[in-house]
Amino acid sequence: MQTIPTNDKIIIRELAKQYAEAAALPVMAERKHLWKQLNGLKPARPMIAIDQVCWCEMEVDDELTLRCENDECRAYEESLRKALYQHKHMPVDQVIEPFIPVAKAITGLGFGIDSREETLASDEKNDVLSRRFENQFTCMVDIEKITMPVIGHDTAETARREAVATELFDGILDIRLMGAEPWITIWDPISMWMGVENALFAFADEPELMHALAGRMIAVYESTINQLEGQELLRPPQSLIHCTGAWTDELPATGYDPDKVRLKDLWGCGLAQMMGACSPAMFEEFELEYCLPLFKRFGLLYYGCCDSLDGKLDLVKKIPNVRKISASPWSTQESFAEQIGSGYVFSRKPNPALLATHDFDAALVRADLMQTKAICEKNDSPLEFILKDISTVRYQPERLWEWARIAAEVVED
Repeated sequence: MQTIPTNDKIIIRELAKQYAEAAALPVMAERKHLWKQLNGLKPARPMIAIDQVCWCEMEVDDELTLRCENDECRAYEESLRKALYQHKHMPVDQVIEPFIPVAKAITGLGFGIDSREETLASDEKNDVLSRRFENQFTCMVDIEKITMPVIGHDTAETARREAVATELFDGILDIRLMGAEPWITIWDPISMWMGVENALFAFADEPELMHALAGRMIAVYESTINQLEGQELLRPPQSLIHCTGAWTDELPATGYDPDKVRLKDLWGCGLAQMMGACSPAMFEEFELEYCLPLFKRFGLLYYGCCDSLDGKLDLVKKIPNVRKISASPWSTQESFAEQIGSGYVFSRKPNPALLATHDFDAALVRADLMQTKAICEKNDSPLEFILKDISTVRYQPERLWEWARIAAEVVED
């Protein structure tokens, strides 16, 4: 095992102490309880999370500056610094867990194909890029580019990772080995292998090809989750699912064995962002009919992302274990809340563009959040605000801090 530089160890352990102190605060247990109430559809108040931050614009007083030399240490350092930064400046309902996750070395995940793309950056420091994808699926023969998985576990590498984490965090934080957390998303990968425009035209022009693609993807997912479950490589019940709190009294399921995690012990996640541009009938034909048998195997499910599900909610509600449904910035909130009522969590994605305007308008942010809250109160809809996809704050991190402060005031009002 590679020797960890002494200074790196000093840096990590000091950050870990701060992290452990934050994790031990009573507010963390309080927030877990509030997430459980929301996920049980009996919320005390709306909940708030912030994720997918433009970290390249958030530096203040070197709080995010990495100082470790070793790559593995730098990865831990970055994670700790970001968590502590959020805890200090924009905590909202963030929960800091009293452990360090260590990923098991699982092999064979994936589809055997990568996107081919051109990229264009408007800011070289930001990883948010404009992309143009090459279409790699133009005929039935191309389906074979998607390979069936052979899942394995490199136990020696997992042991090495665990040993490194133990050396860094022993006596400060517990180490928790993490298996895989499978999501079921057919069309997001395909959109990057074909390009969104090509794929949307193919739904109309080449439906047989698209059905073949969907069938192949589902076969890969089914084989993957079966192998992960059979080899005891699923992660323990989650703290987060799709950027939101996953704490619940309903999972894990009865008969849970932490050494043999089952799909029914976990939250699943499904999304088909590209199909926001498709009709409900196409959504049912190309997405739901393929994914529903796999969705049903999870204990609870989060569905949706940045796509508008307006017009498709009756179909989404056919998923028997769906608990949270994403209301994107493009959703019509009134009809959305009317349709889901009190039976599902209204997972609102506030528009991150409000953080990117020339002049930040705090009053507009407050009005936007208050409008959502009023709509959900009227329809008795359990509500969470999940601010994500924050591509820029114009290098003014205090904008995001202010959004967090306003959101906290709105939900406590």
